[in-house]
Amino acid sequence: MMNRFKTTLLLTCLTLLMVTMGSAIGGSTGMVFAFLMACAMNFFSYWFSDKIVLKMYGAREVGEADQPAFHATVRRLATQAGLPMPRVYIIPSESPNAFATGRNPEHAAVAATEGILRILNQEELEGVMAHELAHVKNRDILVSTIAATFAGAISMLGSMLQWGAILGGGRSSEDGGDSGGLLGSLALAIVAPIAAMLVQMAVSRSREYLADETGARICGRPLALANALRKLHTATRIMPMAEARPASAHLFIVNPLTSGGLASLFSTHPPMEERVARLERMSSSVS
Repeated sequence: MMNRFKTTLLLTCLTLLMVTMGSAIGGSTGMVFAFLMACAMNFFSYWFSDKIVLKMYGAREVGEADQPAFHATVRRLATQAGLPMPRVYIIPSESPNAFATGRNPEHAAVAATEGILRILNQEELEGVMAHELAHVKNRDILVSTIAATFAGAISMLGSMLQWGAILGGGRSSEDGGDSGGLLGSLALAIVAPIAAMLVQMAVSRSREYLADETGARICGRPLALANALRKLHTATRIMPMAEARPASAHLFIVNPLTSGGLASLFSTHPPMEERVARLERMSSSVS
């Protein structure tokens, strides 16, 4: 419940930030333009992002005859979660990782790398796939797409506002504003995209915690998921995914991009130690 509340609050912050940017550029007209741009970007992402990301990583769809054990695992977990059977993909990479995509549960897909199938035992693999199905069940792909789209739109508006302020455009110059208005516009153009990115990353981290919790309930073994996360965290540091891109990093169960220190603020995933600790506490409470 707390993670859902945080997500709602963070998405509200993104909406307000985008409205502010649109207003700064062109008053009510700018706000309408920002809203229409966000709608168009969301529409494209909602319908086509799954196809793009699967193609980006060279994922190939596999049937029950190709991967009978893995296919049976996904089917069993989907049934336990009350979800339709998703399409199943294998990514040709030795770096162990997995993700879910698709615009809704009826059009979902789960993808796992060849590496993750090699290093995890059956219980750990069930924990990972339950986590991915939890993303589908919680509509996290849609939520993350909306957050990423808003952040991208705010970044574009920031560039427009910055150039408008430099070239003497914007509302402040039209209204006879002084240099203070110019500096304010430039500050907003610089700070707003950074703030939007931080909020987007916070949304992603909140949904990862929720998927861990939901996934542990689906498979019934929080410690299996905790053990899998430990293994994946270590293995991806030794063998990172060379094909990984920042724009799609939030999809994976563990961050394929390494970060630490101040960079963790911009991480799409929560600290691994905290994820494991939460799952261990969850196991203790149900045992």
